[in-house]
Amino acid sequence: MGTRRAHGEQRSGDGDQQEGGLTTGEVARRLGVAPTTVRTWDRRYGLGPDAHTGGRHRRWTAADVAKLERMCALTATGLPPAEAARLARSEEPTTAAPFPRAAGSPRASTRRRCRAGSGLQLGDVRQECRGVARAALRLDAAALEELLLAAIAEHGLVAAWTEVIVPTLQAVGRKWETSGEKYVEVEHFLSWHVSGALRRATPRTVADRPGATVVLACVPGENHTLPLEVLSAALAERGVPVRMFGGALPVESLVAAVRRTGPAAVGLWAQSRTTASRPLAQHVAVMEWGVRGARRGPVVLTLGPGWAGQAVAGLARPSGLAEAVAALESAVPS
Repeated sequence: MGTRRAHGEQRSGDGDQQEGGLTTGEVARRLGVAPTTVRTWDRRYGLGPDAHTGGRHRRWTAADVAKLERMCALTATGLPPAEAARLARSEEPTTAAPFPRAAGSPRASTRRRCRAGSGLQLGDVRQECRGVARAALRLDAAALEELLLAAIAEHGLVAAWTEVIVPTLQAVGRKWETSGEKYVEVEHFLSWHVSGALRRATPRTVADRPGATVVLACVPGENHTLPLEVLSAALAERGVPVRMFGGALPVESLVAAVRRTGPAAVGLWAQSRTTASRPLAQHVAVMEWGVRGARRGPVVLTLGPGWAGQAVAGLARPSGLAEAVAALESAVPS
């Protein structure tokens, strides 16, 4: 990751930090908006750089970026863009700190703020989390999609999920819980676009191999599918055939799916302890198929926080995405 940034800083006009300020692309990434949004705010509302620093590429100073951050914060509250821009322009300028150098701790710049622009508590997280959070709060579909795909491309599915997407989803969830249902639309919006980004970033469906399929399903009554979607995407990325059945699969349908596919492994997701069912997991674990004398059954993994404190004897319960991917991948014959 550090190598990529260092290489990017040598290129001209690609949006990375250079002497004399930041380019439009770098500013957009810091704010969590599309570069076209920054250019539109410049052209339409006069929120561009105060001065040119030479060359054909515009450079943004810390003071320029401070105005755009104010614009982001105001639009995130629902203020119309024109009014937000007027307030951002008229606000008394403060002494802006210089941009942090690329050298040193990769999180040095993320500790400067603990909010995403409208009171969303993020803590000590990757800089990408702040951009994703701002785009979600503004309900900016284009910017959110761009940022999510960029995070997946930069860090890989597992790291992007663990270090960028999950912290942002958790912060939005906390905001929802403490603000009287005011941010429900933000959580739904973010979850929908995460799901879409996972599908776009996933390679084409892996062809079946006899006895090498993984079945993933939520237990009956469980509709939180997003963690299973990223697990499915990560397995497909590694060439593992997956059959994903999504939310609240009825018991009879789950049993039928296992018998029809004859999978090497089955992952059962439960978000809540009220939906986790030991008898169901045990039933799937003892299922067998094949000819007499060579019958086989699946490796069953209980996935999700709902299984905490409800361990099923003989069944693995991975603690996170990376562990689940490793366990399922090892269960599938090559």
